[in-house]
Amino acid sequence: MPKWYEEKGNSSDIVIATRVRLERNYKKYPFSVKIADDEAKSLIQEIQDLCKESEVMPKNLTYTSVNEMNETNKIALLERQIISQPMVKKEQSCGFLLNEREDVELLLNGDDHVRIQTIYSGMNITDAYSRANSIDDNLSDKLEVAFNEKYGYLTSSPTNVGTGLRVSYLLFLPALSGAGKMNTLAAEVSKYGVALNALYGEDMTSKAGLFQVTNQRTLGCTEQETIENLNSLVSQIVKQERVRREYILTRNYNGVEDQVYRAYGVLKYTKQIDSKDAVALISQLMFGVNTGILKLKPGENLFKMIMDVQSNVLQATIGKLVGPKTRDRFRAEYINKNLPEIAG
Repeated sequence: MPKWYEEKGNSSDIVIATRVRLERNYKKYPFSVKIADDEAKSLIQEIQDLCKESEVMPKNLTYTSVNEMNETNKIALLERQIISQPMVKKEQSCGFLLNEREDVELLLNGDDHVRIQTIYSGMNITDAYSRANSIDDNLSDKLEVAFNEKYGYLTSSPTNVGTGLRVSYLLFLPALSGAGKMNTLAAEVSKYGVALNALYGEDMTSKAGLFQVTNQRTLGCTEQETIENLNSLVSQIVKQERVRREYILTRNYNGVEDQVYRAYGVLKYTKQIDSKDAVALISQLMFGVNTGILKLKPGENLFKMIMDVQSNVLQATIGKLVGPKTRDRFRAEYINKNLPEIAG
């Protein structure tokens, strides 16, 4: 069964993914910051049981306990945005339910009792929200939600109170970032209650070209207003990126083509490479593929490769802690082996 990132969606040359998160707490249990471990275990078991009994939930949800993992595996999951930062150090029982496609996830006793998360390839907020909302409705039918008539859904963090809804788009913006436009763009979208940040904690001059756009307001607005606002802004960003790509290729096609093929050669034959350089070069290949400069044989998944070359993801693959030099050599070997061939 293909994962969400192995499929193409609407505008997926720029919008890699659409992600919807709903934070929910239930009156039956203390909030996660105060919950005792026996209560946390009861919460986790009850939600697992409800998921198994429900006809709405995906049938192949598998539970994983975060507490039983070593720190490397936890940070690897954090790098892949599967768990949240507080879960890395959390002492009380916590974990997640994840389906085979990795497009539906329930974080249990993380920041809140449940974080319902759905993710789709490309620009597809309608399906992502509908699916998350359906799961939320199903759980809420069995467990009474912590809700206030004035403030809406109550959450551990004040920034999520209200709708409890976070919508984010993962964008690939190599042309705009290469032109130094990202700080200006971030300032513009912030006026509309939206944050734009580089992925993997890099600054806005990141050569990876990967950025996340997320709503900041959850109080004083409806779910529909949040969705429409973010959709409108992202549509404008997509247009700007397309215009900039066309401008770059019109002015300097041969130079860009040379950069793309050089990046391929380095990745194909390098013997050691750090994560920053690897991501930058893979991103150049993504740009080349998306603009038709480079054609790879079917089955290429360059974004998955970007996820896989992150340091802790690599160490989880190796199965033990290794030093930077060993890690850089293993990363190079992984890329050499998995880099798709150029189509003839």
